Amino acid sequence: MTAFNVVRFKVKPGMDEAFLDAHRNIAGSWPGMRHANIIKTGEGRYCIIAEWESTEALAAGRPAMIATLDSFRQTLEDLGGGLGVTDPVAGPVVLSMK
Repeated sequence: MTAFNVVRFKVKPGMDEAFLDAHRNIAGSWPGMRHANIIKTGEGRYCIIAEWESTEALAAGRPAMIATLDSFRQTLEDLGGGLGVTDPVAGPVVLSMK
C-alpha cells in the first residue's frame, strides 16, 4: 500500500538555496521513494511531500531521511511550540483521487 510523508520546515534567512541543494539528489539515497516535491508555503517556509512504495519502505527510509536532515539542519529555525526544526507526519493512503 502506498504511503506518504510530509515534513514542514522553516529556513533561516538567506539559507533557502542551501536547504534546496541538500535535497536535489535524494532520489538515489532514499530507496523505496517513488517521488518527492518541495513546496514553498511562505517566506522561508517549505514542506516536502514524498510518496513511498509502502509504509514499510517509508519506515526503512527513515535513516536516510535523518542523514539528509543532518546535512542541512544548520539551515533551519526552530518551529516553536516544542516541535524543534521539523514537523513530520506520515501514513498510508486511505483514499486515492485523481
